[in-house]
Amino acid sequence: MPTDPSYTPAADIARDREHLISRFIATRSQSEQIAGRLSVEDQQVQSMPDVSPTKWHLAHVTWFFETFVLKPHAPGYDEFDPAFGYLFNSYYETLGPRHARPDRGLLTRPSNDEVMAYRAHVDQAVRAFMLASDDETFAAAADLLELGIHHEQQHQELALMDIKHVLSCNPLAPAYRKKEPVRVRETHTLGWFEIEGGTYEIGHQGGGFAFDNEGPAHQALVGDFSIASRAVTNAEYLDFVEDDGYRRAEFWHADGWSAVNGENWVAPLYWRENDNGGWDEFTFAGMCPIYPDAPVGHVSFYEAAAYAAWAGKRLPTEPEWEIAARQFGCNAQDEDGVNRLASGFLRPMPSGDADPDRPSQMMGDVWEWTQSAYAPYPGFEAAPGAVGEYNGKFMINQMVLRGASCATAPGHARVSYRNFFYPHQRWSFSGFRLAV
Repeated sequence: MPTDPSYTPAADIARDREHLISRFIATRSQSEQIAGRLSVEDQQVQSMPDVSPTKWHLAHVTWFFETFVLKPHAPGYDEFDPAFGYLFNSYYETLGPRHARPDRGLLTRPSNDEVMAYRAHVDQAVRAFMLASDDETFAAAADLLELGIHHEQQHQELALMDIKHVLSCNPLAPAYRKKEPVRVRETHTLGWFEIEGGTYEIGHQGGGFAFDNEGPAHQALVGDFSIASRAVTNAEYLDFVEDDGYRRAEFWHADGWSAVNGENWVAPLYWRENDNGGWDEFTFAGMCPIYPDAPVGHVSFYEAAAYAAWAGKRLPTEPEWEIAARQFGCNAQDEDGVNRLASGFLRPMPSGDADPDRPSQMMGDVWEWTQSAYAPYPGFEAAPGAVGEYNGKFMINQMVLRGASCATAPGHARVSYRNFFYPHQRWSFSGFRLAV
């Protein structure tokens, strides 16, 4: 949700209806392109409780527009199917009961064709509403339209996370798509960027959309620190694995050590030891050799923290990460040369030569774990009503990740963006960099 009181979407150029319609259409199209590479059977599978079927994602984001935009703001809107509210509500308690998350894979009905018909029905109604509503009505719904677009972009990355896990469980290791760079770069020797301690402003500082959890902007006090010039690589993480890192309790948080033993972790989620004693990883191109110089991915907070302890370093705090990104001008909106969804690789890539002016990879390749718990900023207030459940109620027992990943949608990265997952979760596109 927009957090800057002066940001009035109806008064902004982004409130031009054709501009908003074009963004809506592009976002909806992107979701269908992601799903279009999958079979009907692929889109039905739920490989673990945290994963949702692709079909469910396509329906849920449609339900969001129908529930928060059309039903309250579009007079005479003809609801597609009243039962869909029960099936495709994710976690909005104030909107009533819903189908249990671990059982989403059991929803063989509605069919994929029905879900696509649902999307077409809602798309047509949203476009008609944006074109025909009077200025006052349009302004009342504009924030929710904006939120719905960004919500769907979030689900595009979630859908890719989920289908990667689904395909990884198939013994045939099927590929989703194959796209490789002409030349896989190497990376640079790890360096450090020093930042002087003091009081800095962090959080969303106006000038566009932000989710409610990114504000209010506020002051943060930090001591002197240094942050690594790039993310930790596969080769560096392999040193930790080969030094019995997963069998040495001294590096692990207690809950992390329980996870290692309870889940039999021996390496990052998609790593597989090959017949030659080396390591491959499951990627969207199937099983592939590990890129040694690429950022390690699909590691939990526990694994990131354990590696940092083994290396004699630590993870940056959330304020430190944002301060560094701002101070060194890491531009979230620069899509050129940044490995996010638009690059098409869907895999972290090596950073290449060091940039003397700024750390590399802060806004792409992998989300980066921080050592900060996900909690409300000072002065945070959840929005009234069901939409207030979007972020606020999750501000407990989770850890913050910053940056963006190889699967983050165009225009969806910000220096103030706060991603969050439980510390044991590994299926997100998550890596880390070090601090001292």
